[in-house]
Amino acid sequence: MSDERSAWDRYPGYRVDLLPCHSTGRIEYQGNIIAHSDSCLLVKESEHDTRLYFPEADVNWDYFEPSTHQTFCPFKGEASYWSLQSKDEAAQNVVWTYRQPLTEVEGLRGYVSFDTDKLKVELVQNWSGDADHAVVTSFPVWGDAADLLHLLDVTPVTEHHFVSTPYPDPPIGTFIEELKERRRRSVIEGGHQLSQAIVAASKTVPSQRVTSASMIFSKAASFDETLDVQVEVLRGGRNFSTLEVKTVQNEQLRSVGLVLMDSSPADRIRNVISMPEVPGPEESKPMDMKVTGREIRIVDGAYTNDLDHIGPPELYAWIRFRDAPQHAYQHTALMTQATTHWTIAAALRPHPGLSQALAHVSLSTGPLKTDISFHDDVDVTQWMLYVNDAVYSGRGQAQGQGKIFSSDGRLLATYAVHTMIRDFNPQGNKSGHNAM
Repeated sequence: MSDERSAWDRYPGYRVDLLPCHSTGRIEYQGNIIAHSDSCLLVKESEHDTRLYFPEADVNWDYFEPSTHQTFCPFKGEASYWSLQSKDEAAQNVVWTYRQPLTEVEGLRGYVSFDTDKLKVELVQNWSGDADHAVVTSFPVWGDAADLLHLLDVTPVTEHHFVSTPYPDPPIGTFIEELKERRRRSVIEGGHQLSQAIVAASKTVPSQRVTSASMIFSKAASFDETLDVQVEVLRGGRNFSTLEVKTVQNEQLRSVGLVLMDSSPADRIRNVISMPEVPGPEESKPMDMKVTGREIRIVDGAYTNDLDHIGPPELYAWIRFRDAPQHAYQHTALMTQATTHWTIAAALRPHPGLSQALAHVSLSTGPLKTDISFHDDVDVTQWMLYVNDAVYSGRGQAQGQGKIFSSDGRLLATYAVHTMIRDFNPQGNKSGHNAM
């Protein structure tokens, strides 16, 4: 369908991508499943958050009634609405469809979308080999574990220069300047930058493996702009190599680190500390961080927004991924990405009235420095236990020590994280440190 109100000609490069969703979509309202489908579409549109669309045939229309409300989108067409059969104002106009979509999005015909602010929208996955174990992620999502891996897997530009592409691409505000204020907080976590350094080092010296890495985070970096990863080989040897890795965005230094690599000789001696005895993943509370393809479970539900959930300064997290990456260094990078996430929450646990829910609200938090050493081989599709102890909190900072074990008790990595925890300054931090 063509329409003289269409904006496609005025915004060349604008995108509305219709992609198959590899999860089962599920909508719940007041305890009832009102839509359920294995054939959903993910609609990724410039200037918009990703939307989930269901085939009309997979909606239980007994719960709905047509609405007279209509809207027009210059990129998709005229939308018709339905409301839930309820007097609740929040139940009005919660479903819409484009009965005659514009030609550029003809694939939307026969699909409907739901208001995720008013209804419980979820993606459900049953991972291969674990058919009875459903992994549920609330929608909208940040993305998939494959998106995370893509961002970590930096692309070479020259021999020692790599880039990480923006996410989402294009970001909100690319085409319509007024929409930039709608951008979500898109700060890259410190562990993410450290993981990119590990990938860049591994591609620079492919004959060796990363055995340890450290990084100082001097200024926050953002997902929605290109990140440059610059590598300098300080010394390359047959057995060991030392590399410096810098991340730069908009010509400003964001982080700098050192990576030690070795040739992985055979054991001469071996001894390993024991994994702590804690409840396993099946006995631990699921944690939804809006990433499909990654499952996180927290022992005792210790990572919480509850300001009255008091406990010791420790946190145990089980993590695994749906898919196995191709290269060993990608497994290492995915394992590393989460290491800077837990120290702050652990440090806040003993303090009444404080929790990670206040981060970036009344508390300015973020990693300042991290160090990690890698020990045994990792397979991220198997459960990994992150053991996190906040050993010191004070003077606006906290220090954490961590260990990562495989589910069979092998020690995969040990790490230390130095973070800041201080009162939030809405005018910005003159030191250049931003929450990550």
